[in-house]
Amino acid sequence: MDLQAMRREYGLGSLHREQLEADPIKQFEKWMQQAIDSNLLSDPTAMTLATVDAEHVPSQRIVLLKGYDHTGFRFYTNKNSHKGQDISKNPQVALHFAWLPLERQISIIGSAIPLDDEDNDRYFHSRPKESQVAALASQQSRPVESRDILESHYQSLLKDYENTEVPRPQSWGGYSVHPQQFEFWQGGQHRLHDRYQYSKDRENWRITRLQP
Repeated sequence: MDLQAMRREYGLGSLHREQLEADPIKQFEKWMQQAIDSNLLSDPTAMTLATVDAEHVPSQRIVLLKGYDHTGFRFYTNKNSHKGQDISKNPQVALHFAWLPLERQISIIGSAIPLDDEDNDRYFHSRPKESQVAALASQQSRPVESRDILESHYQSLLKDYENTEVPRPQSWGGYSVHPQQFEFWQGGQHRLHDRYQYSKDRENWRITRLQP
């Protein structure tokens, strides 16, 4: 397998300074809507979440964006998971959206702040009941001897809560990533990509073009 021989060209578009919104949240919203409307992405809300543990070892995984505004970008998880443990010790995280069919990427750096119980309860109970029970059944990131054991526990809980409300586990909840920096990347011909960085400057955002 000769991976070095694999080539592709980028030529779907370009990104010029005058096309950018002054507000990175508005720029994100514009690109997110275009990603949804393109019908080229199976899940445009999928994003890589990168964290660092107490020993400065990084890790990453895919999570789903469940909302955003000027206060931050929200996702939900089991807070006892690997990522939850990392965030409890170091709230600095990075988010990354790879919209490769559109030749676009967005990177966001910020601090992950836990959401309150009211927000967590509201979203948890908006999920399908099967997903609520799965959150109760799984001790995320902990070892399990077999899938059969996990499935058996899940089916037992599903039966227990067939006619009653599923309680939200106290370990389950969300975070809002308060952005400090954005980068918008558009693929360009001959690897001369367009890159723009938004950096927080007090109450405003400073936009800088970066070399590819």
